This record gives sequence, C-alpha cells and structure tokens, in this order.
Amino acid sequence: MQKITVHIKNCYGIRSFDAEFDFSKKKANLIYAPNGMMKTSFARTFKDYSDNIQSKDRMYPDRNPVQKITDENSNAINVDEIFVIEPYVSDYESSRISTLMVNKTLKSEYDRILKTIESKEKDFVQLLRDSSGINKGLEDIVSIVFSKEKDNFLRALERVRTEVNEEESLLANISYINIFNEKVEKFLSTKDLKDKLSEYTKNYDSLLDNSAFFRKGIFNHYQAGEIARQLKTHGFFKADHTIYLNADTEKKEITSEDQLKEVIADEMRSIMDDPKLKKSFTEIDTKLKANQDLRSFREFLLNNMSIIPELTNPELFKEKLWKAYIIKHIESFNLLMAEYDNGKKRIEEITDTASTQVTKWQEVINIFNSRFSVPFKVSIANKQDVILKRDTPNIEFQFSDEGGEPVSVDRKDLIDILSNGEKRALYILNIIFEVEARKQGNIPTLFIVDDIADSFDYKNKYAIVEYLHDILHEGDFKQIILTHNYDFYRTIWKRFDLNGANFHISKNAESISLIKESMYKDPFQKWKAQIHKENNEEILIAMIPFVRNLAEYCGFDEEFKQLTSLLHIKRDTDNITVKSLIDIFGKILKGQDFGNLTQSEDNVKNLIFNEATKITQNGSFNDLEKKIVLSISIRLKAEEFLISKINNPDLVANINSNQTDKLIKEYKVYFESIDTESDNIKLIEQVNLMTPENIHINSFMFEPLLDMSGEHLSRLHKKIDSLEVT
Repeated sequence: MQKITVHIKNCYGIRSFDAEFDFSKKKANLIYAPNGMMKTSFARTFKDYSDNIQSKDRMYPDRNPVQKITDENSNAINVDEIFVIEPYVSDYESSRISTLMVNKTLKSEYDRILKTIESKEKDFVQLLRDSSGINKGLEDIVSIVFSKEKDNFLRALERVRTEVNEEESLLANISYINIFNEKVEKFLSTKDLKDKLSEYTKNYDSLLDNSAFFRKGIFNHYQAGEIARQLKTHGFFKADHTIYLNADTEKKEITSEDQLKEVIADEMRSIMDDPKLKKSFTEIDTKLKANQDLRSFREFLLNNMSIIPELTNPELFKEKLWKAYIIKHIESFNLLMAEYDNGKKRIEEITDTASTQVTKWQEVINIFNSRFSVPFKVSIANKQDVILKRDTPNIEFQFSDEGGEPVSVDRKDLIDILSNGEKRALYILNIIFEVEARKQGNIPTLFIVDDIADSFDYKNKYAIVEYLHDILHEGDFKQIILTHNYDFYRTIWKRFDLNGANFHISKNAESISLIKESMYKDPFQKWKAQIHKENNEEILIAMIPFVRNLAEYCGFDEEFKQLTSLLHIKRDTDNITVKSLIDIFGKILKGQDFGNLTQSEDNVKNLIFNEATKITQNGSFNDLEKKIVLSISIRLKAEEFLISKINNPDLVANINSNQTDKLIKEYKVYFESIDTESDNIKLIEQVNLMTPENIHINSFMFEPLLDMSGEHLSRLHKKIDSLEVT
C-alpha cells in the first residue's frame, strides 16, 4: 500500500474527486479542508467502503455513484485495511479490545486444560439431556438448582459429589421437563394448589404408615419395584430362591417375580383406592382440568401419582431429580469430576497469574491515563475472565476532582457529567484500543482521520498529535489526516515533517481537487524568501499586515500609522508610494533583500486595486497571499464608498479603531431608511463578514481567510468594484 488512488463521484455531495496519495516517502498525507468542502463526505465514503456499503448522494440518489479505492497495482484495497476515525461517536467501542488482553502462553495452556474437561463435560451433559428431556440451558438449570447461580455448572456438580456417590435413587425415569416448565411451575406456586397438595401428601403419608409392606421414607413402591427388577435381572427366582415380606402379624413368602409384582400392585391399589386420598386427588385434578395448558401435566401425573407428594416442595424435588439422573450415569459423572480435579488446581494458578499480567491492554490504559487530561482514570474489572474465558472486557472508571477521593462510576453516568471535550477523550480511548489491536494483529491499515482533535483543549489536542505521531512509525500503517482547523493543520505539518504530502482543497461546481501546499510552515518565511523576485507585488501587499504588527510591537509608531493607512482609508493613504512602502519594510525588516522588486513612485492603494483585479481575472486565488490582497482591496474600496456617501471628513478623521465597522454603522444611520440603498447595505455587510477586521502576525489567525472560498472573495471584489464612489 505505497500509493492509494481514490475515485469518488456522487457520494454525499462530492460531484467528482480524483486523487493519488503517495505514502512511499511520507506515511501520512495531510489535507486542510474548510468546513463544507468535502472532509466529512470523504470520510463517510471511506467508512462505507470499509463496511461494504455503496455510498450515494443523499440529496440526489438518482445520480450514479462511484466509490473506487485502489493501490499502486490497481487492486481494490481490502475493506479490513481501512479504518475511519470519525470526529466523535458517542457509543463507539472497539470490537478488538479482547485481543489485547491475551497472554498467549497462558491462554494456550488454559485452553488445553479446558478442552479436556469440556470433552468429558459434553459426554455427561448429553446423558443428562436424555434423562431429563432438557435440551437448551441444561448447564444453567443444574447450576441454579445446586448453587443458586448461573454459569457455575462444574462447581455445582462438585457440591453434590459425595451425596450422589453414597445415595441411591429411583426417580431417574421421571422426566424433568414434564414437571418443571414455565406453566407448570407457575401452577404449582399458587396457594390454593399448595394447600391441596399438602392435604393429599398428609393422607398419602398416613396410608404408607398403615401399609402392610411399605414404610414412609424407608421402603415404598419404588424401592419394591427396583428390588423386583434386580431379582429378575440376576435370575433370583429361577434359582428357586424365595423372599419373605413382613405383614402385620405374619411373614408372606414370595416365590416368583410375578407374585412379587402382584403384591406390590395390590398394595399400591389399596393405597390409591383409599376414599380420602381419592378425594384429595380429585380436588387437585379439578384444578388441572380447568387449565388447557396443563393437560399434558395431568396425563403425566395420572401415570405417576406417587410423585404427587414431592410437589409440595418443588425446589427439593428438582434436586432429587437431578441427583437421580447423575446417579443413573455415575460412571460418566466420576470421569468428568476426576478430569476437573486434575485441571482445577492448574487453572487456579493460571488465573492468579493472568490477573497480574501486564498486557497490551494495560499499555493502552497507561497511554491514555498518562497523556490525556480528564477527571477519570481507567482500569479493567474482569481481567481474568477476558484473558481466559474470552469475556467482553468490563472497563471501570474512577472519577475524581481536585482533592476528592476517587469514586467508581459506570460509563453512562460518567458520560452525563463530562464536558464535550472529555467525552471525546473517552472516545479516543476506544480508538487507541482499535489501533493497538491492529498493531498487535499485524493488520496493514489506512487510517482516515477526520478532525479528531475538534473541541479539545490544547493539552489533549497535543496528546492526540503525539499519539498519531507514535503510530506513524509503527506497524504497516498509513494515514490520511483531514482537518478544518488551520492551527491543527500546521501543527501536524510541522511535527510529522509532511512537506510535499500536505494539501489544500480546491472546489468548484463540478469537482473537488487536491492542491499541493505552496506555503512554508510559516507564510511569513515564504514571503520573505520570495519578495526579492521580480513581479512579486502581491507578496509585497500580503506582507503589509504582518509588518504593520511588527512595527507596532517594536515601537515604530510612525511606520505603524503609515501601514495602517494601507489597510484603511486615511488622509495620507493616497500619498504612500511603493518606494516609501519598501523603505518602511527595509527599516523594520533589517537586512531584507528586495532585489528586483520595482521601487516606483506609484500609489500603493492603486497597486493593491490593480493586483486584486489581476487575481480576479486570472481565476487563481487559492494561495493565501492572493486572498489577503483581495481582502485588503475589498476593504479599501468599501471604505472609499462609505466615506464618499457619509461625506463627513472630520468624523472619519476621528476614528481611531475598528474603522470599517464604525463607517458601516454611520452609513446605516444616514441611508438605512432609503430603499435604493438597501442592496448596497447588504453588500457592505458582506464585506464586514468576509474580510477580517484585524489580521495578526500569528499565521493561524489567517484561518478565516483560508476557510473563505477564493471564488466568493473574487465575486465580492467585483461587486464592490462596481459601487459608485463620488
């Protein structure tokens, strides 16, 4: 990606834009683009490209859009290799934060241990699914039943390990899903049903106590049935063995499997046919019949009436059922727990180590906390889980003001109390995450940086400049930096040494183009270096406000007044010649070479007017010196018109500051009520808006002129030139 060719048409107001960005010598290209020219549209088009979206013109969607971005070999740039840094996105969070959290050696060992445990866990969970009928969320259900919290499956199993290895259960054939689903659980929780279940259970327990063979909590029909099954399985009766059952007054001999089954069935029938128990069940059954949604549950209960007493305590019954399933598959369970035991100790050691690791994530935090001036510090709350479990990082903020103790605050509350600049700093934090992740992943990237420093104070603005400069020399990174702030533009230009890779924007009705920067880093340096060349009168004029400021600062009072008379119409304005102007410059700019510059006796005011007319006729007015000449000429012509209309020399002579503004106000006093002057008033007000009242030596103060369209200034000059001066 040594060169990028961009071809854009009909995208977000860009009619046509063709440009080549060369990164072979400079890894960043810089664009100064006044607001409304193309900056945001350019960035949006690149953002769409990176998101695989075809850009279009929102106002004229029928226009055919073109969005082509290629490298030096005419290959389309990979969409993943473009990242647009917008001025501010309130809810932006980098999706790559987690990748910065990983210590690869620890993670690799941790994953190997987990993979072995997960294999055994997968086999065991499938057996539980078969027994319970639960397919989704089984691990969380078991975790909640045994530990009262989610995502704790293995520890929940560990809690009941001793019990399931020492107990037996005959409930493994009861399907969990037939009982514990949303509708049934809601039904079981109603008070009226709880009372009916309690009544039924009381009667059932009483019958068990009076049974000939069964005993509550000791030996019921489940145990009896299991004994019958085991005896059959092991050929007990076929070997001519017999068993005895204790009845009330005698022992009953059982000589066959069928006889045992019949005794169990008879005893259960005698219990279930009890009138009081039947009445209790009928009351429960009536509730079940009243609800269409519970029909399946009713059918299930009719075939499993012996579990009804368990329903009086659903939570305990849940535990019994899951224990029953575990007992049924105890071999698989013990294999899983043995693997868990083997890996758990090492997992704990790795986790403890992970919590102390200084990863790339911490480097990002250090960069942000040390460089940016904001009332909060950043840390991460769940470092272990991010490193080892791939959880999303939980960024933690500590807010503190001067003298106050740090207070933990969540992102939403923090956003509510931060200034716009501080919010943007929080946004920059996520941008840094993205950049560092791309660096770590060796992802070649073209960053489109759109006015990233807007609304920042100077300290944070320079922190951004410093960070952009850092990444300029790391990784396979290129940058196209766009800004409407001339001060920021000059700062980047100087810090990044981007001579030859910095541009201004030229725009007309049909297209936008890049214009290579023709200034030095300081325009005054350029003008001083070039003023000695022939036919450089426009540079001579452009230097007037600069040298005027120097005269004021250095105590050249008379020269200051004379130069002021070239920025405003004064009594001596028409008397100042080009030769006298050069003499003033020579006195203030000691040692300055004026070379072949014509030192004529021509009037400077007329020279200004002539040079301005040439600029408007040539149609080239993007250089700063040309805009300054146009502005000075516009102001002088406007003042000539105003002074002639006001026709009060003494009033004008007594104006010592803000002359243009005061003349306009005086003009309005005389002529605002005259209809024929309304167009002239509007035009003069444009002059006040479009030509800065004070032009300072600090070059960034020229930003209003740089932002001003040369075409607009040219049109304004032509209109002012047409005003009749009497």
